[in-house]
Amino acid sequence: MMEKILKLGIPKGSLQNATIDLFRRSGWKINVEGRSYFPDINDDTIECALCRAQEMSINVETGVIDAGLTGLDWVAEHESDVHVVTDLVYSKVSARPARWVVAVANDSPVKTLADLEGATISTELVKFTRRFFKEKNIDVTVKFSWGATEAKIVSGLADAIVEITETESTIRAHNLKVIHEVMETNTQLIANKTAWQNPAKREKIEQIAQLLQGALVADRMVGIKMNVPENKIAEIVSLLPSLNAPTIATLYQSDWFSVESIIDTRYVRDLIPQLLKQGAEGIIEYPLNKVL
Repeated sequence: MMEKILKLGIPKGSLQNATIDLFRRSGWKINVEGRSYFPDINDDTIECALCRAQEMSINVETGVIDAGLTGLDWVAEHESDVHVVTDLVYSKVSARPARWVVAVANDSPVKTLADLEGATISTELVKFTRRFFKEKNIDVTVKFSWGATEAKIVSGLADAIVEITETESTIRAHNLKVIHEVMETNTQLIANKTAWQNPAKREKIEQIAQLLQGALVADRMVGIKMNVPENKIAEIVSLLPSLNAPTIATLYQSDWFSVESIIDTRYVRDLIPQLLKQGAEGIIEYPLNKVL
């Protein structure tokens, strides 16, 4: 039976709540109790373990866990030999992808990477940063940062930092400026290569990937339903930016129709007033859990 139980790593820390919520919308309820590192999940074929995203790819590669969610950055940091199942692009802050960047003080004379020759750089992404500068033949000293990396420049402990950002707001708040983008990263579902060859585990991992992706797509979509008079159908349908064609059904003993469609959330705010103006009534907007 244990050969069929999937050991699933859930990232502990900043992505934990977002990940648990994503699984909830995908159909799995993960319950973290107190300080336990082994949350309950409403699936007898899965065992969960909390693991820092920075260590996830190491634990997956060595088989401590079969599959888990972590960033592309940490897979690259450890050069982990794992199977990447799928990208899962979700963010706590914005729709922008997360980026690792090189930043220096606003008043620094440093303008390009070459200007950092001989400099001290502080970062959590130590091994990747060393490889990055070595490939560019720039001699730097890279030191590990335990956190508050932006403050290292202010306190004089580093000449530059390599730090992750989405909006650059924290970097700007510390009077720093970005001079180079090192890499773009996103969340990935990764699997141990041996576990991936196990038919039962692979089927479960693929199920997880499919439903998580469906929940992420649903984040950007809403359902919209309305009643439309027969003589306005053409105008209303022409306004709907649906996934495919909208669903249209006749109302009982009426010359009105029920029109339903799935649309991108970006269009809803401007679309609803247009629909009302064209004669639609009883408009209902509703959230979606998954779009597959």
